[in-house]
Amino acid sequence: MINHWAIFTDNSTPLAPLADRLLNGPQPEGFESLEGKRGALFSTSEILRWMEEELRHDRKVLTRDREQSLQSMSSGERKKALFAFILEEEPDYLILDNPFDNLDPSTREELREKIMGLSATVSVIQVLSRKSDLLPFIEKHFYWKEDKLLGTGKSETALDELGYANEPFPEALPPPPENTVYTDRTLVELRNVSVSFRDKKVLHRISWKIAPGDFWELRGPNGSGKTTLLSLITGDSPKAYGQEINLFGHRKGSGESVWDIKQHIGYITPALTDRFRGYHTLEQMLISGLVDSIGLYTLPTEKQRELAGSWLKLLGLADRKDHYFHDLSKGQQRLIMCARAMIKHPSLLILDEPTADLDDHSAQLVVHLVNKLGRESHSAILFVSHREEPGLRPGSVLQLNPTQRGSEGIILT
Repeated sequence: MINHWAIFTDNSTPLAPLADRLLNGPQPEGFESLEGKRGALFSTSEILRWMEEELRHDRKVLTRDREQSLQSMSSGERKKALFAFILEEEPDYLILDNPFDNLDPSTREELREKIMGLSATVSVIQVLSRKSDLLPFIEKHFYWKEDKLLGTGKSETALDELGYANEPFPEALPPPPENTVYTDRTLVELRNVSVSFRDKKVLHRISWKIAPGDFWELRGPNGSGKTTLLSLITGDSPKAYGQEINLFGHRKGSGESVWDIKQHIGYITPALTDRFRGYHTLEQMLISGLVDSIGLYTLPTEKQRELAGSWLKLLGLADRKDHYFHDLSKGQQRLIMCARAMIKHPSLLILDEPTADLDDHSAQLVVHLVNKLGRESHSAILFVSHREEPGLRPGSVLQLNPTQRGSEGIILT
């Protein structure tokens, strides 16, 4: 008989100690059947480890048969490469750490079918923070909390349905440090933009406008070109040159620097969090958003401290201003990163997968905060996600639909 387990978790308890024990023993109570067997870990942390191997040592493992590197792949393509590598290793059991995060619905279903097939011969341990992701063949349920593994019996008692009768952020949105006047009616405009990488066609004749105060959601399956499209807006892609792209009052390629573009943008991506590995207090984290630095290396002014304090009060973290960022839960860290990106009230706030790897509770808090930013500021917001988050209220949606000519953009309202 093949045993399978689900371990529900939230973002307040690190997973690494549990994964280490499940892989290396001694096995926790209820998992004794895994003793002496060989396991494998399917997780974002494993993908990051192999990416680091490629970057530091120029050694390709997951992509050894491909020209493309892990760095240049979409989230879905990276997960497919890791899954294929794990299958080649033929483990006795497989730990799936939130396997469906960062995946579009069709890729999620494809991975689900592969796991279902594998479950006939390989034990599966699914670690998850979203109830809707629970695999149907798993009947043994546990909860990982405060470094303890607790049996729950049924998944319904592992994670409660979360909702808010009241607004979780009742304080008014703090004002910008300086009054900003928007003289342009359009912040970003793309006209018939197409992008290819060698013989791979990525985007086809995309036309799109972002105006001050807009709230957009960018959708599309893995590999549809969302990351490429963002790089055109942030100035990070050389593919923008020679195209009809206007960014913040300048035609792309008219002599503007990358900094001229980025000074108008607030940006958050889960990977950015990993760059703050030092001892940064919450106050320092927010003030670093005012000076655009990774860490704070100058003495902050009283005005900067007051503004940071207002944002911490909004987030319900005013009493923790001197606490270290790395001591927060993943959900709290994500809220701080959103506030850091927004603290200057940039012309455009780009939220790239802000709910990735979060549990239901933390994701809902981020959605509440993003909706508030959309209601109470003049910043344009661009929310990018593979998962349709309940309660998110964008004004419009740009849907990227892949074709043989590259992805085409369809605007949904």
